[in-house]
Amino acid sequence: MHTKRFVTLAAAAAAVAVALSACSNDNPQAEHDMGSMTTSAAATPSPSTPAGGGTQAQAHNDADISFAQGMIPHHQQAIEMTDMLLAKQDIDPRVVSLANQIKADQGPEIQQLQAWLAEWGVATTSPGSGMPGMPGHDMGDMSGGGGMMSEQDMAALRDAQGVEASRLFLTQMIEHHQGAIEMSQTEVDSGQFAPAIELARKISASQQQEIDAMQQLLGSL
Repeated sequence: MHTKRFVTLAAAAAAVAVALSACSNDNPQAEHDMGSMTTSAAATPSPSTPAGGGTQAQAHNDADISFAQGMIPHHQQAIEMTDMLLAKQDIDPRVVSLANQIKADQGPEIQQLQAWLAEWGVATTSPGSGMPGMPGHDMGDMSGGGGMMSEQDMAALRDAQGVEASRLFLTQMIEHHQGAIEMSQTEVDSGQFAPAIELARKISASQQQEIDAMQQLLGSL
């Protein structure tokens, strides 16, 4: 009896051992499979990762730089011409009003152009304080000199008086504005920086209106 009971217990123990062995063989494989899936999922890039920065909005090219660097001294000379005229006596009030408008428009535009160049890390052109007749050859890299007045032109305006001064100012400023319009059109055609292109369009439109007004004034003086 004892021997028979021992054999029965041994057989039962063996059966349990076999079952445990089978379970232990299955579970590691299942854990291995889950581990592989976890590793694979971790290696997959997240689709929400941003693809690039926001620098495109500030993109600019050489045409934008040339426009800013060229228009700064161009506007500065125009302001000097208005200052010369406004310092004189017996100037037609309509011409005085136009000169004041030109100065008011172009001063802030100079500051905007300088700010863009600073933002781009590009040197601005020389402010040319006083600029007694910004030499025309300083604008030599621009087509047609940009309508800049020569030293002789500036000297003639400085010396003129009365009606002669009004006429000379209008004649010179018409040419000056035409140069600015050409420079602005180049920026519109070739520039990349949207705010500079917008400013170029504004300059072109406003200065064409001023040219029309100056031509009418010339005919009435």
